[in-house]
Amino acid sequence: MGSYSWGSAALVWLYRCMCRVVNRHVVKLAGPLQLLQSWIFWCFPRFRPAGYDTSSWPLASRWSGYSPFYSQKGPRLQSTRLEIDRLQARDFIWMPYSSPEVLQVVHPEVLEPRHMAVWRSVTSLIYFAVLEWHQVDRVLPQFGGVQPLPRPALNIDFLMSKDGRGSDRWFPSALPDWHIHRETRADHVLRFDVVADSGPSHAYLDWWS
Repeated sequence: MGSYSWGSAALVWLYRCMCRVVNRHVVKLAGPLQLLQSWIFWCFPRFRPAGYDTSSWPLASRWSGYSPFYSQKGPRLQSTRLEIDRLQARDFIWMPYSSPEVLQVVHPEVLEPRHMAVWRSVTSLIYFAVLEWHQVDRVLPQFGGVQPLPRPALNIDFLMSKDGRGSDRWFPSALPDWHIHRETRADHVLRFDVVADSGPSHAYLDWWS
């Protein structure tokens, strides 16, 4: 069990659940939603609940005691949608985990180069038969870089229907290319300059507009 990449498994399952919930017939979102909620609170300070100012490890545990009142669900949903519509570029923090108060609680092993390289690797994420693509080349400002024009997105729609049921095939044998991608992730680590003012380039903004 210790040889499994549990972080990758949790992330790929969250990605897959988020893909499924965009179907208009799906009304509930499954998966490790604590990760999604934590990311929102870290990157969008406007949405953070009051009274959770102390960082701890794991970083998502900072919000572990947060429990909104369901009696306010309707009004809260409407106000949140309005807040999203009003968001400006300055309301998003690209590198929330780089502050001194966060770094002092992060486990030192996480900051070793061999682990930091995994964050910057464009590779496949695998959770048994579930596969997703780790497209960090599209979010370079999260690592202190300037975002250039993106490459064409990799279409993996054909993988969405695979769940490993009804077959006794071992996944590395059935989906070998994706496992090779994962095993050779060290060959696909992004190289870029870290700058003081990270964010999208002018060319990227023109393309996006």
